[in-house]
Amino acid sequence: MAIGDARPSGLLRRLLRAPIWLYRLGLGRLLGHRFLLLTHRGRKSGQARQTVLEVVRYDPATRECVVFSGWRGETDWYRNIVVHPAALVESGGARYVPEQRLLADAEVAAELRDAYARHPIELREGIGRIFGLTIDGSDRGFAEAARFFRGVVFRPRERAANAGASRGAHTGEGGDLE
Repeated sequence: MAIGDARPSGLLRRLLRAPIWLYRLGLGRLLGHRFLLLTHRGRKSGQARQTVLEVVRYDPATRECVVFSGWRGETDWYRNIVVHPAALVESGGARYVPEQRLLADAEVAAELRDAYARHPIELREGIGRIFGLTIDGSDRGFAEAARFFRGVVFRPRERAANAGASRGAHTGEGGDLE
């Protein structure tokens, strides 16, 4: 059974949540732009939640971060931001209120293809095996993986207005957390 068959629980969940303490201790900048701390609101409780996510692609010119949710978008953070858009992103020592855009399957496949070109072993042997996916550089492999992952682009809201949200963005107000 691959990890991708069920959402993490127990010790694995604790290990995956460990980097959050680096951010809480003010050391998140040590993770650079490879990870980000997402602050969001619970879809049912309305309570503030935080999740550390691996960044698939970071664009220094726009400060745009692309992240993926596994388990076909059934992760709590992803379901939460669909209901209440992200409130805050912290990455590489910078914090901002984000605009978010949910990616279509074809865009996820394109991001996977781009990531595979940069890190083929990590995607094939790491991500592919962990989640029970065949990420082998083929169109079929990328399409299969794109059905498993959901992608989101976060970028600073002030830059989003200049970049033109007319790209069919699914956007939302981040708002203050109470």
